[in-house]
Amino acid sequence: MNFDILTAISPIDGRYANKCPELRDVFSEYGLVKRRVLVECTWLEALCDAKEIKECKPLSAKERKALRAIASEFSVADAQRVKDIEKTTNHDVKAVEYFLKEKVKGTSLEKRGEFIHFACTSEDINNMSHALMLRDGKKVLRAAMDEMTAKIAAMAKEWAKVPMLAHTHGQPASPTTVGKELAVVTARLRRQAAEIDRLVMPAKMNGAVGNFNAHLSAYPKTDWEKLSRKVIESLGLRQNRLTTQIESHDGIAELFDAFCRW
Repeated sequence: MNFDILTAISPIDGRYANKCPELRDVFSEYGLVKRRVLVECTWLEALCDAKEIKECKPLSAKERKALRAIASEFSVADAQRVKDIEKTTNHDVKAVEYFLKEKVKGTSLEKRGEFIHFACTSEDINNMSHALMLRDGKKVLRAAMDEMTAKIAAMAKEWAKVPMLAHTHGQPASPTTVGKELAVVTARLRRQAAEIDRLVMPAKMNGAVGNFNAHLSAYPKTDWEKLSRKVIESLGLRQNRLTTQIESHDGIAELFDAFCRW
């Protein structure tokens, strides 16, 4: 069966697809793969910048630009190539690694090819990619939230002197105005929006069990916690220092709860 709005499994991709086109670039599988590529490229760039890792030579300005372009210019066709590779690897993150090695083959970046995904577990890449998806999706939603709040605030101002009967204990009480009651709504919305803005998604990049074991075994003199924090913060996330193999995902729960209160 060919894909059609009427054959979509989810109404988000079917009946309501025209309501959220901005989110396709974020929450689609393409969006996930695109952010995996970004995380892998950012990690490789950080390894090249680490002086203690002598086998991973520093990048020239041209090489740095080329590496970043792999992520910034990632296309749907590139994502399809990753999916084609996955048919062989049967592993989605490993397919991204092989895709990147293909991209640098025959260029001066090829010498760093074996440092792609160095010391990482798949969760290092995935937790950061999911955090980036939520960060970027939040931006789209916040714009819509601000637009709605602004409309309610405008009505509050317009109807500031329109009287209405207030209630207390379920009974008619003292008078109020329509504008004042709408102002209560806008104040509540803005307070919760501020909480959403305050939340920075946590992320980890500390290996298979969260202890930098492989990292320290290979390069014991490197400050791996500092290096991973640099990568995480460069992508607009915050480091969760203490984890197991997985990032605890409490940040996801906190973000969703804040959206529920809005």
